[in-house]
Amino acid sequence: MTEDKRAALQKLRKAIKAAAPKAEECISYQLPAFRLNGKFLVAYGPGANHCGFYPGSVGQAFKKELKGYDTSKGTVRFSADKPLPAVLVRKLVRLRIEEKG
Repeated sequence: MTEDKRAALQKLRKAIKAAAPKAEECISYQLPAFRLNGKFLVAYGPGANHCGFYPGSVGQAFKKELKGYDTSKGTVRFSADKPLPAVLVRKLVRLRIEEKG
């Protein structure tokens, strides 16, 4: 993994931890992930030409904020030189926590 991807993913991890301090880190589908109360919360990891954040279906609620990023259901792809803003990551994680109840 390149140093810029590593830095972008570390920043993403920090934002996830800030939004979900009670979540525990784990590995899910061979990706670093977070679990809350034993349930999958979010995952992230490097791709061949991008970094990925996997917040589940909550990404659909933030289409406007995610404009400019490559998205599909449950996935947000971004380049290391254009990381996701920490504020947006926290919003996505918090909505995901609410969704999981």
